[in-house]
Amino acid sequence: MWSNWKLSFGRLLSVFLMLAAGGILSGQQENKGAGGQKAPEQAKPAPGAEDSNVAAPVDPKSYKIGAEDVLNIRVWRENDLSGNVVVRPDGKITVPLAGEMEAAGLTPEQLTTKVSEALSKFLTKPEVIISVVSVMSKRYYLSGNVSRSGPTPLVTPTTILQALSSAGLGQWAKKGKIVVMRGTERIKFNYNDVIKGKHLEQNIYLQDGDHIYVP
Repeated sequence: MWSNWKLSFGRLLSVFLMLAAGGILSGQQENKGAGGQKAPEQAKPAPGAEDSNVAAPVDPKSYKIGAEDVLNIRVWRENDLSGNVVVRPDGKITVPLAGEMEAAGLTPEQLTTKVSEALSKFLTKPEVIISVVSVMSKRYYLSGNVSRSGPTPLVTPTTILQALSSAGLGQWAKKGKIVVMRGTERIKFNYNDVIKGKHLEQNIYLQDGDHIYVP
């Protein structure tokens, strides 16, 4: 009887030691990868990384492409023909296979049709999408007593009030004596009147090259 008890105790002890050893090894394997090395962490994207092909918020039916604008051309299933292109100072772009094409003065929709027709000589029913990635051809300028001065892309139709609201007026700005310089023309703008709903005809849409000065 005593011998049977010792035999049972010995077996239980052996099983316990085996389970303990298995647990230790299992814990070590969770913290290590192949070859006993610590498993590498998954790579994280670089901070601030963004998709460079995100289109600017322009109307493809009405926006007129200009020099220095950055366009994205996508041809379905044709990666070699797709990518970003900058409109040159002469208003042209170079499209693989199609060659040089006039882009300035056309809307993205019109240019899409033009590129599709040119590529149809080499491809069967090419599917082309052209979008404006960055507006560089149209700008207005802000200076004087504003929180943010300098050039601003004129992406969508923008009024004087919208531009000033976006830039922010300085604490000591003379809101009743704001001037928009358009070539040789000087357009007066009274901020105080407009925000009160008076003389709203002053709140005109900005044009490319307009310069807003806040004294």
